[in-house]
Amino acid sequence: MSVFSVGFGNYVSRERVVAIVTVDSSPIRRAIQESRKEGSLIDATQGRRTKSALFMDDGRLVVSGLGTETLAKRIGAPLSEDSDADLG
Repeated sequence: MSVFSVGFGNYVSRERVVAIVTVDSSPIRRAIQESRKEGSLIDATQGRRTKSALFMDDGRLVVSGLGTETLAKRIGAPLSEDSDADLG
């Protein structure tokens, strides 16, 4: 099992991450609230502001105080500078 840091001494299994998303949108904030209510939320923020959410393959949701780009670099995902340019 390979793990990577989601910040502040917390680690997640690299193979189990399905998506890393920002928490700027209402649907993601609702997903976080629902996960918290269901008991499937893993809070890895250590009391700091939530900047990203990681959707796991078992349905759990991990929230982190690190940004999505930082987490993507740590997990080893290839990043494209033009990835957001296609949206606008």
